[in-house]
Amino acid sequence: MDNSPTALFDSYEQDFKQIIQSIREKLDGDAKDERGEQKKAALRRVEMELDEADEMVSQMEIEIQGIPQSLKPSYQTRIKSAKADLQRYKKLSKDLHAALARSDLLGTRAGMGTPTSDEPYGASDRTRLLAGTSLLEDGSRRLQDSQRIALETEEQGADILRSLRGQREQIVNARDTLQRADTSIDRASGTLKKMIRRMYQQRVVTGAIIIVLVLLIAIILWAKLLR
Repeated sequence: MDNSPTALFDSYEQDFKQIIQSIREKLDGDAKDERGEQKKAALRRVEMELDEADEMVSQMEIEIQGIPQSLKPSYQTRIKSAKADLQRYKKLSKDLHAALARSDLLGTRAGMGTPTSDEPYGASDRTRLLAGTSLLEDGSRRLQDSQRIALETEEQGADILRSLRGQREQIVNARDTLQRADTSIDRASGTLKKMIRRMYQQRVVTGAIIIVLVLLIAIILWAKLLR
């Protein structure tokens, strides 16, 4: 298992590229060439894959927070490129959706009141089209809400990572301070022990001097008494 700080980023980027390739194939194929329900189904699949690609970009932005500063610039460039690709295909998908809606609306207007072989139900098709357009708009709003929530979650995750990094730095600084304080205490303790030893040495010397002086006084007194 790759434990490098860029492993997860690379994995998400690879997944993103595979999803984008699938989106490109659908937009250049079924979503462009097909008609009617097949085209709608292809565009729905594209929308789901765009959501997945958006999620991969969000994960990449979270993972870049833990990448060393020396490597960040190149990975930030890769994220910008991924975002640009994602926005380009989102716009293309939106344009195809709009073109499909206009095509359906024009087709319905052409057949209103006069059923044709392509639209046997006449005006009722317009009702269904309007209902479908309303559902599409609701789906678009829900998708925008989901994207907004994802962005908010991403920002919260980034804030949490920054907070954790700051707390880690504080803990490291506190540990270093404690180590320095411990070293200072050891030095002070050694100094106190030396001072105590010297004090005892001075007491012994002083006691010895006193004993010698007492003996000398005693000898002097004894000598005088003998005379």
